[in-house]
Amino acid sequence: MEPFRRYIPVAVLIVLVVAVQVTTRLTDTSYYLTQLTMTAYYYLVVIGLCALMGYAGQISLGHAGFFAIGGYISAGLTTHNLIGLQDNALVALLHKFSLLVERQDLYGDTLLTVQPWAACIAAVLLAVLIAFILGGPILRLKGHYLAMATLGFGIIIAQIVLATQYFGEADGLSEVPPFRLFGPIEVSGSFGSRVQNYYIAWGLLTVGVVLLLNLINSRVGRALRSIHGSEEAANAMGVNTARYKLYTFVLSAAFAALAGVFLTHYNGSIGPSEAGVMKSVRYVALVAVGGMANLWGALIMGTILNFLSLRGVFGSYDDAVFGLILIVIMLFAPNGILSIKVRGLLARLSSKGEQNPGEQNA
Repeated sequence: MEPFRRYIPVAVLIVLVVAVQVTTRLTDTSYYLTQLTMTAYYYLVVIGLCALMGYAGQISLGHAGFFAIGGYISAGLTTHNLIGLQDNALVALLHKFSLLVERQDLYGDTLLTVQPWAACIAAVLLAVLIAFILGGPILRLKGHYLAMATLGFGIIIAQIVLATQYFGEADGLSEVPPFRLFGPIEVSGSFGSRVQNYYIAWGLLTVGVVLLLNLINSRVGRALRSIHGSEEAANAMGVNTARYKLYTFVLSAAFAALAGVFLTHYNGSIGPSEAGVMKSVRYVALVAVGGMANLWGALIMGTILNFLSLRGVFGSYDDAVFGLILIVIMLFAPNGILSIKVRGLLARLSSKGEQNPGEQNA
């Protein structure tokens, strides 16, 4: 019975996702689905970071870089015209294996680009490879040294996309085609597929949550919690801490890159701001506000804050608000906002028990 109990919140999440969509339809507020869809993709980055920070105990200020790798690589491969390079051996090989597709741009010109599925796989694999190469040396660092190293990585990626013509420099990449998953189901920002894309985004997020729940409640999850508690003690007990930290780092990078791919095809574009340092700070703030080792707390608070941000509630103070949230959480609720209520409830129960010593003796 216990293994099934952990999936009860997943069932509740599915019911809520459907209820929200039905409510927006009945109230004629379907335009909210756009921000909710984007929120789901951003939260895919957050849950990966939640596993890395909350369970493996490793901080990262560079996950916007992995998001940008996924988005920019997929956008570049699906927008740059290869029709003039058909004689190239690599292009010919891709064409032979049906990895290229011909389509027309907005002006009716014929384009030869990489299939979105192939671009998605290439983008995620590149992010995984970079995370694997980068993670080996930097995960030997601890504390603020690790934070600075990952921050440096994020800055490098941000400067690369900003200064590279292939990635559109300061303008980014636009006219990114829809990502056809199968049959008529595709990831795009068209008005007619708003509901469909809402379910695609939250369906993908739900799959990610289930995967992490299984991981957390497995032998690997117990090893990660031991590393978070005391890396030295975990090593002494025979846990291969370096391997587990690296694998978790790579997994979180894959989540971020996949989110970048899907959101880029949904928006039809991607810009340098997605690779900015403040994006990484925002992801860390969203993990912290819900509780670093609390997937559901991060989901609740992350959804609320991301939705308000995307609706423009914070205006030009958007980044400042998330920076302030991070400071306040670290000072007053390092285990997340929801932990405050739990501690208050426990305190009340404790005081009640102290007021009734007769009942305790009984």
